[in-house]
Amino acid sequence: MDKAKLKQTSRKFLDPITGLLASLGLPPTAITVLGLVISIYGATVVARGSLFSGGLWLIVVGLCDVLDGQLARRQGAESKFGAFIDSTLDRIAELAYFGGIIVYYVTRPQGFGVFTIVLVLIALSGSFMISYTRARLEGLGYTCHVGWFERPERMIVLMLGLLLGSWALFFAMMVLALGSTITVGQRIYHGWKVTRADKAGSSEVPTSDVSENPQG
Repeated sequence: MDKAKLKQTSRKFLDPITGLLASLGLPPTAITVLGLVISIYGATVVARGSLFSGGLWLIVVGLCDVLDGQLARRQGAESKFGAFIDSTLDRIAELAYFGGIIVYYVTRPQGFGVFTIVLVLIALSGSFMISYTRARLEGLGYTCHVGWFERPERMIVLMLGLLLGSWALFFAMMVLALGSTITVGQRIYHGWKVTRADKAGSSEVPTSDVSENPQG
């Protein structure tokens, strides 16, 4: 199943919840802020050593991530500021969770060393760079929907790592570090191609659009 079909299926599944939220008159930004609050709490849970509980809270964060955009579309409340604040708070949420993971590994007696912390930092940096490369290219007037490890994929890998335990989380960090690095490379290459085509005067250079999912 491709990403478009998966998004459509998830929207249908969450439609009753979206309808309930709309009937309550909740603004989409409230769901976005709620997701951030839950992220910070989930990160503290992870830092204290409760990986499984942290994974469950991350699932709730993922639901908020989908619901805020779906609610905005339902209410006709989509806006550039909404996309901006959503993307910004998502970065803070990611930082919180990775921070919780670092604290978890630093305080574990199982022998996780400096390599593990470096791995987490590479995964975190890659995650931020994925979003930055997209934002920078779109700021220059180009679309950037390329790459294997966009936010949904990163969230799923992180969820599985947390739910399956400490060593699974370690391997999840390896996957995230490698996958994020490759995705950044894919976007840099894409940026090189489109800017080179622009310089050559190509009429087929893609221009920026209002993204349905600005999260990267």
